[in-house]
Amino acid sequence: MLPKATRLGASLRSGPLGCDTFIAYPPATAAGTVVFGKNSDRPSGEGQAIRRYPAARHVRDSFLKCTYINIPQVERTHAILLSQIDWMWGAEMGANEFGVVIGNEAVWTKVDEEEDEEEALLGMDLVRLGLERASTSRQALDVITSLLETHGQGGACAQNDPGFTYH
Repeated sequence: MLPKATRLGASLRSGPLGCDTFIAYPPATAAGTVVFGKNSDRPSGEGQAIRRYPAARHVRDSFLKCTYINIPQVERTHAILLSQIDWMWGAEMGANEFGVVIGNEAVWTKVDEEEDEEEALLGMDLVRLGLERASTSRQALDVITSLLETHGQGGACAQNDPGFTYH
């Protein structure tokens, strides 16, 4: 992920600039299993850990604090395993108890920069929400699309750089 200044033509930062996801399905894998992988090009020095969250039941009509905004909580969430950035609620990638796997990818658009900086859901929040609320990939797509339509996407994607945004 490149800061806005870089996207606008400034010099590139040093080091790797990859944020790639891959998946291999049988028969492409020797063991006949599905393989999912993702590398992350987060800012240097930012912590990221593997965390497990069990399935849970939640109080009806309660709210959930995502990275920047509160949204309505669902009554049941699925067990998930995440690669989670230390300062944010969401995740770079993860899997749930039903085998749904989602990875975050940075995409820069022509959205007005001011709109980018408004706090809403981050892409990483959407990864976690899709995993917590869906038992199939189709359901995850529907969950994420609905949340985007309702709450939007935006806000800084780096803890100490408010101009570091993407979609």
